[in-house]
Amino acid sequence: EVQLVESGGGLVQTGGSLRLACAASGATLAGYDIAWFRQAPGKEREEVSFISSRNRRTFYENSVKGRFTISSDRAKNTVYLQMNNLKPEDTAVYYCAATASRLILSSWPLPSVYDYWGQGTQVTVSS
Repeated sequence: EVQLVESGGGLVQTGGSLRLACAASGATLAGYDIAWFRQAPGKEREEVSFISSRNRRTFYENSVKGRFTISSDRAKNTVYLQMNNLKPEDTAVYYCAATASRLILSSWPLPSVYDYWGQGTQVTVSS
């Protein structure tokens, strides 16, 4: 069973950058599809980005396209989310999630398809 730990969150001004990390233990991430989600106060958890373990395809929620980049470092067993040009509306707790199942790629935005979750890391963007 894989355990996920997020890090890298913090307080940043509008236009700034952060790099979130999702470090795995207990299993190699090479066998898992990984996604980032976020949840702002009073809102539902929403998808941010996804990377497939099979073919390395990546997907992004429309509002972060061109600003966020998901990547993986298999040697470090870690998935990253590089976030540039941050906006106040990006403020949320960010979670990474993993599944060993062979996802239908179109289902990646659904939280219910993921079996493992990290504890989250807070990202706050000030205006």
